[in-house]
Amino acid sequence: MKMGDKYVREEPMIRGPQFVVRLRSHTVFENTPVKLFCTVEGFPMPVVKWYKDGVILTLSSGRYLVEDKVGIHSLEIPKCSTDDTAQYTAVATNLHGQASSQSSIIVKRYKPEEEFCPYSWMPFTAGMLPKIHYTKINITFVEKFGSVFATEGESASLTATMIVNPNLANLQPEAQWYRDDTRLFDSKWVKIETGRGVSTLTLPHLYKDDEGLYTLRMVTKGGTAEHSAFISVADGPPPVPKAPGAPMDIKIHDANRDYVIVSWKPPNTTTEGPILGYFVDKSEVGTEDWTQCNDHPIKICKYPVSGLFEGHSYCFRVRAVNSHGISKPSRMSDPIAALDPTEFEKLHAKKLGGKLDVVSYQDEVEAEGKPPGAPSGVYASEIDRTYVVLSWKAPAYFSKVPMWYYIEKSMAGSGGWQRVNTKVPIRSPRYAVFDLAEGKQYKFRILSANMYGASEPSEPSRLIETLALKGVPSAPGQVIATRETDTSVLIQWAPPKEPNNLIGYYIDQCVAGSKDWISSNHKPHKTTKFVVSGLTTGESYVFRVQAINELGLSDESQESAPLAVKAALTAPSAPYGIALLNCDGRSMVLNWMKPLHSGGATTKDYYVDKRRSGTTMWREVNIPPFTERVYKVEGLTEGAVYQFQVYAANIAGLGPASEPSAYFACEAWTMPEPGPAYDLTFCEVRDDSLVVEWEKPVYCGSGPITGYHVEYAKKGTSDWTTANETAVSHRFLKVTGLEVGTTYVFRVRAVNDAGVGMASVPSDPVPAKAVAGSQEVSCVVDEKTGDIVLSFESCQVSEGSQFIWKKNYKEITDFSKGIMVKTEGNHSKLIFKNADKEDFGTFSVSVTNTEGVSSSYTITAEELEKMLALSYDIRHPIIPLKSELSYKILERGRMRFWLQAEEISSNVTYKFFANNKELSGAAPNKMGHDVSTGIIEFIMDVFTQENEGTFTCQITDGGGKAQSSLVLIGDAFKAALAEADYQRREYIRVKEGPHFSEFLALHVGDDCSVSVVCKVANLKKESEFHWYREDTEIIPDVKPDLSSGVCKLPIKLFSVKTAGIYKATISDNRGKDMSQIDISGKVFDDAINKISQLAGAAASELVISCTATGIQLQCHMKYYTSEMNITWYRGESKLSHSDKIVIGGTPSMATMEVIEPTERDKGSYSIVITDPENTHKRTLDLSGDVYEKAYTEFQKLKAEAYAEKNRGQVVGGLPDVVTIMEKKTLSLTCTVCGDPKPQVSWLKNGSEVEPDDQYVVSLDQGKFASLTIKGVSMEDSGRYTMIVQNKYGGESVDIVVSVYRHGEKIPEAKPTLTPKTIIPPKLPIEIPQPKTQPPPPSPAPSAHSPTPTKAVGKGVKSPTPSRRKIETLYSTGVERLSIPCNAANT
Repeated sequence: MKMGDKYVREEPMIRGPQFVVRLRSHTVFENTPVKLFCTVEGFPMPVVKWYKDGVILTLSSGRYLVEDKVGIHSLEIPKCSTDDTAQYTAVATNLHGQASSQSSIIVKRYKPEEEFCPYSWMPFTAGMLPKIHYTKINITFVEKFGSVFATEGESASLTATMIVNPNLANLQPEAQWYRDDTRLFDSKWVKIETGRGVSTLTLPHLYKDDEGLYTLRMVTKGGTAEHSAFISVADGPPPVPKAPGAPMDIKIHDANRDYVIVSWKPPNTTTEGPILGYFVDKSEVGTEDWTQCNDHPIKICKYPVSGLFEGHSYCFRVRAVNSHGISKPSRMSDPIAALDPTEFEKLHAKKLGGKLDVVSYQDEVEAEGKPPGAPSGVYASEIDRTYVVLSWKAPAYFSKVPMWYYIEKSMAGSGGWQRVNTKVPIRSPRYAVFDLAEGKQYKFRILSANMYGASEPSEPSRLIETLALKGVPSAPGQVIATRETDTSVLIQWAPPKEPNNLIGYYIDQCVAGSKDWISSNHKPHKTTKFVVSGLTTGESYVFRVQAINELGLSDESQESAPLAVKAALTAPSAPYGIALLNCDGRSMVLNWMKPLHSGGATTKDYYVDKRRSGTTMWREVNIPPFTERVYKVEGLTEGAVYQFQVYAANIAGLGPASEPSAYFACEAWTMPEPGPAYDLTFCEVRDDSLVVEWEKPVYCGSGPITGYHVEYAKKGTSDWTTANETAVSHRFLKVTGLEVGTTYVFRVRAVNDAGVGMASVPSDPVPAKAVAGSQEVSCVVDEKTGDIVLSFESCQVSEGSQFIWKKNYKEITDFSKGIMVKTEGNHSKLIFKNADKEDFGTFSVSVTNTEGVSSSYTITAEELEKMLALSYDIRHPIIPLKSELSYKILERGRMRFWLQAEEISSNVTYKFFANNKELSGAAPNKMGHDVSTGIIEFIMDVFTQENEGTFTCQITDGGGKAQSSLVLIGDAFKAALAEADYQRREYIRVKEGPHFSEFLALHVGDDCSVSVVCKVANLKKESEFHWYREDTEIIPDVKPDLSSGVCKLPIKLFSVKTAGIYKATISDNRGKDMSQIDISGKVFDDAINKISQLAGAAASELVISCTATGIQLQCHMKYYTSEMNITWYRGESKLSHSDKIVIGGTPSMATMEVIEPTERDKGSYSIVITDPENTHKRTLDLSGDVYEKAYTEFQKLKAEAYAEKNRGQVVGGLPDVVTIMEKKTLSLTCTVCGDPKPQVSWLKNGSEVEPDDQYVVSLDQGKFASLTIKGVSMEDSGRYTMIVQNKYGGESVDIVVSVYRHGEKIPEAKPTLTPKTIIPPKLPIEIPQPKTQPPPPSPAPSAHSPTPTKAVGKGVKSPTPSRRKIETLYSTGVERLSIPCNAANT
């Protein structure tokens, strides 16, 4: 068909959507309208949805107008803004598929020369515009976000709270969020909210693509403030165990009209097996269907996807494969359209006199009809292993006729050119050539063509060599770990020597000494430095690194040296609070507070500088450093005024200088009152109290210090309150009555005889708030050692923390009197080995390197006296006995004497005596003990008449002693001796003949089966085994298997009926042994309890099963018998068996039936199964719809039962087959019943029998029905049917009559009829209501099952005998034979 011809339009038929007129791109200026048009065909008519950059348009805002006029669809933007610059997609969908078309809208701002400028009339050099002075805005982060460790599929939020000063409504800072230096904006995967001093970034559905360092930058005209934290995203649970993690970072390259190139990054495989390849999936925008692009896994992380439809938009995702299975899919890519990438280059605009352009394509411009020119400048813009992306310069072309290209290739050395086949015409000067050989050299040339012909080939490209597979990178070099913070470590490594197109690195970590490697990052890291976060403080770790390229992961690097996680050392912060403690006119004594931050190491040195008032130069006071925070500065000039500053230093270096002190005048102190105390510290901070400690003033005044006053004030106020009206002589005080959560400052004043002295420098602010999880010191006497132990468990502990114990707030340093400190982890004990009466007082403990964790305990003199007494009793104990000396007769008549102590050690010693004579434990006797149980025993090998008397055991264990005696004389001794003789004889019996190694026992199985079990031994082939119950032999279904040594007798339907004495015997020519068990009393009760326990635990929920008499509740269980402790309840009321409530069951379920239920019977019913240990309850609410449905079913069954009872029936039955000689008389008679009386009819071969002289039909008294055939003939043979029926239904019975001639052999009769057929009742079934007083209720049925309904006519003898199968009638001497129905069967 020529291009100018019209196509033939098909009639409406079933077909998918198709764009007849596709969308066209537009370029417009802002604030002007634009309208996109397209025409869509398909049957049924497709539905069109509009997308902007892959996101469906929201039409409710009114910003976009959409129209649909019989397949012509349009999208209008009445007033464009620069935000409308985007790619727009129309997706058409019907039942048979979908199609899409794309175009772009480019919105331009007005050109500057076209905009009005109010200063344009002025000279350029006038300089009249005002200079802009930006307002300095300071931003302080109040709450910062921390690192987040999450898993794929979860969500994460980062929130920062800040103070903006000044906070100007029209000069708000701009919040910019970054991931690894890439700016983030609101999208499907990222939500950003900023305002009112808070900025929040939310990742609603995490993928590993989201892992990275997130930075919030608050940008103002005067600068920026920023904060960063790391988000780690681990692999989610795999679809199958040990499947790999999902790939990530899906990118689309070189999109064209029918293909795109997809690339991705591989996942880490720390514990999973190596990756075998990848599957690439695609999905067309607007659908949820994913299609797999490659049939076999590809091993490299790049894949060209071809076969796309031009103008359609697609998304892509990737799945990894290993030997265990396939991973979850990656995050899908952004939508990409299969379009000619140079389509926009063909657009050009014409000015129409206003601010609008008319956009058209270059190929729409008319030109002469001739072939295009040859392309030029062919080169490879991208080279891979199996494909090359070619680019070239298109020829100048201005014809309306479409132009396309041909590509030809030539392998180096071949000398020939081969045209490359493409599925669609190539219209863009950029295209990928696939299916090339790896590592080969090619040349390419291009031809352009149109309907008028093809151009000459372009100049060939230079030789282009495809890449050869080089493999994964080599392993990275040395890995070095250095400290960063107390939860993170900085990892650095050398790059691989053979990078081979390196993508990035994966870092693994594990605890030193283990091999449990886990991933530190789940997304390839690009640089050779990485901070591993989320580590455990104090734990040691090792690290390794792997390099990645598109082929996979390299070998692991060598492991780093183990590194303990702790904060990196820094110099300490500056000291502060310089105070003057004394001055004698030539020197000053200074004190200061230690730095708030030690820098991770002990502050060892201090340096002091001074300067005189009026000077600016500082001079060092001390050349060698000193360690104390009290220092005497000498060599000062009396009357001069000085300032001081202090430096602190640790192993990491010298910290900054403190703030300069106040000006101190060098004038001698002569006041009589004391100088200031100093070094106020705090411990035992609680919600309403704390303990203050301080140091004695350096200057005492005119006399010795006699006490101290403590004052406090709320932070920010000067209202000082004295905590103690009476001065305390010691240098600590517990201040009480504080307000919870309020912050206070404290100061101390010393007192002497001259009065109250100077106040100390106010302390640092202290909030009255207990440390979370604070514990108190406990005091106990150790039950084993008798030591007095003060114990404390710290709620906080860190590396380097120490427990400092004090008595009366003075550190305990003298451990010579049996005092010791034992610390393990966060638990510390102060132990008094040899406490005396002077060891009372207040004992306190504080934990360093914590938030002030401390506590104390006061031991009074009275309490100490009680604890000393208890300690003595523990150290001089009487060994407690669990049981006194007892005896037990063992096998072979040996006598075991034993006792059990509460506790014994491995050093216990003991002796046994008989009549004050020590017994020997040498063979054949035996003596021993068990430390774990505390049992001590002596086994006497032979117990004889001479052993009558008193037996004693003496025990010594450490400082404890015990003794126990047993008297065996008289009857007690005789009984023991007789038992020993019996056991000796029994031993001989057991060893010589067949016997029971385990006597009869009752066993209840998990399925509630009950059996009698025993074990026999010392058998031979002739040994015989027999079971008996009440001396009657039982022949079991399965003969006992004596070879196994175990014999079992199952007891079926275990109940009180199966109780009794069971006996078993085993015998042969060597002798006989017998065992018996009485299954009654406790044995029977224990078995029932066990059955109740098993059945109750597995009992099902209550279900409803209606009957003709009522509503029955059933509870299915493993076994049921009436002896089980089962109770039924209605609400809280216990139910009993009665005419109204029938309780029973079957072996597989317990039942309760409500007879003739009414509205009163609604309620909650429950069954309670009780055993000695538990109660099992099942409940059902019989009300509402449940009751209504059950009641309806009951009424239905009741009516059906009534109908079944009263329908027409044949009571005696009829014969199946009758044989009779011709010319005889046949009479078929039977008894029928029914209420009301039934009607009887007869059929012959399906046709009704009409009574006449030969066929006589009768129904006598409504009970006796008969059909008489006189003078039967051969024609009377056939099938006769008797139908008995009333309004409640009935039944039909078939009889085959076979007539034979005289002299013929009697035919063999074989019934071939169908069984009796039941005739259903007429619906609805009406049950007559009683007109008189109902008769008294019948006796209650059995508890096990309801009594069956009595049959109608019971007790009335049928006039017909039992039915027989076949009746043969002989012709000898019988002119007429009547066959009763019941007697005619043969």
